[in-house]
Amino acid sequence: MAISFNSIVLNAVSRSPRLFPKFTRRDAITFVGASTCHLSSVGDVSEYQFDEFHDDNKEIKKDGALREALSQLAGDFGRESMLSFQRFFRSRHTPVISTGSLKLDLALGIGGLPKGRMVEIYGREASGKTTLALHIIKEAQKRGGYCAYFDVENAMDPSLADAIGVNTQNLLISLPDCAENLLCAVDTLTKSGSVDVIVVDSVAALVPQCEIDGSIGDNKRDVRYNSKQGQAFGHMDEITCGGNALKFYSAIRLRMIRTGLLKNEDKVTGLGVCVQVVKNKLAPVMQKAELGIQFGRGFCRESEVLELACEYGIINKEGSNYYIEGRIFSGKQEAERYLPEKDGVLENIAMDLRTILFQRKM
Repeated sequence: MAISFNSIVLNAVSRSPRLFPKFTRRDAITFVGASTCHLSSVGDVSEYQFDEFHDDNKEIKKDGALREALSQLAGDFGRESMLSFQRFFRSRHTPVISTGSLKLDLALGIGGLPKGRMVEIYGREASGKTTLALHIIKEAQKRGGYCAYFDVENAMDPSLADAIGVNTQNLLISLPDCAENLLCAVDTLTKSGSVDVIVVDSVAALVPQCEIDGSIGDNKRDVRYNSKQGQAFGHMDEITCGGNALKFYSAIRLRMIRTGLLKNEDKVTGLGVCVQVVKNKLAPVMQKAELGIQFGRGFCRESEVLELACEYGIINKEGSNYYIEGRIFSGKQEAERYLPEKDGVLENIAMDLRTILFQRKM
């Protein structure tokens, strides 16, 4: 890439001439008594002057020169060279898609995941990554959007997707055989602008065609596995699949951690997970959300809606009693059973919470 004057180049390393010559031992002795000189390149303040305000003639000349440069760029490189902020960000507020969890939407700070950006969800096996992805697809489909799911691991459970509420009949599903085919399909769908959510599950299973064609016994390069155990909050130095490029490209990075088991009496019914917002380019980072995942159902939506509704005064709670629509429920489990059974109650409370938590309309 050609760099013209007035450009600033960062991370450029060059070999500069030696400022001090290399002295021998004898030279060093005589150098002690030598007279010193001022080596700084900083001059007197009087040598500099403030830039003058542009008058109308200069402004017209600069405007004409800028338009000529932009037209030259458009002719050389096409429409992609247009230097316009409005072209890439047409509205001040980024449209978002809910994650299916009000707690996680609140932790993200903008009410969901931004459209048109890359999001990385990582964590250990069986930590709820696929479940979260399916909930995001469900929320996008509720708004009439098209979604694509690339099942690289060939491990998607259609019954779980149906139980969560995903319209599998309207879901684009693919099982790519190599990384090149997957990236080509993702590029085509992205450029079409008709798909709201594209899920790649997962990066760890992506294998390039050259590796598939090669023999198992080929020793063309050394393979070394390095693993770091992160110590800081958010595990910023944890090694994830995909290299460093995926971390930089992602606008949001979510780390999922299993925190425990959900039990009903002595029977294990689900998992407790913590979702940490490790990176967020659109809101404050290092927020987290404690969620529950029921086996075969997905997020415990009734539990988090009930908790947030009591916190923000939509539902009154006195002791162990809950007052919902003029009815009294003794105990949390009884109140959670009522919310999904009564038509519209859960959705209405969730909409009221979203209005309170997020001021602008999503």
